[in-house]
Amino acid sequence: MTDLNNNNVKFNYLYRDGGNYKQFGFEIFSNESNIKIEEIEKLIRLELIDGEFFDPNQWGVMKLYKYPYDPELDHSWHEFENIEITKDPPTSKTDILHFLSAL
Repeated sequence: MTDLNNNNVKFNYLYRDGGNYKQFGFEIFSNESNIKIEEIEKLIRLELIDGEFFDPNQWGVMKLYKYPYDPELDHSWHEFENIEITKDPPTSKTDILHFLSAL
């Protein structure tokens, strides 16, 4: 039996507010389908706005507003940073395949 923890996918992203303050976050997804990391990144990049941005509401990941949100200065888009394989346990109940299909 394969240890699925060796195949989990860590989705790293950040929020940069109107004052250029950065807040970093991540989600860890299981990868029961054993999708290659290169394929996952390719599929994510196809859905990004201008090659780096996404709306966390549409993508089903946590918003990273550490400071009070000011609609006069701030925006809702978050930035994709990278993905990586990790042994850490999933933080999401969603598998990476389901996450990708929902994008």
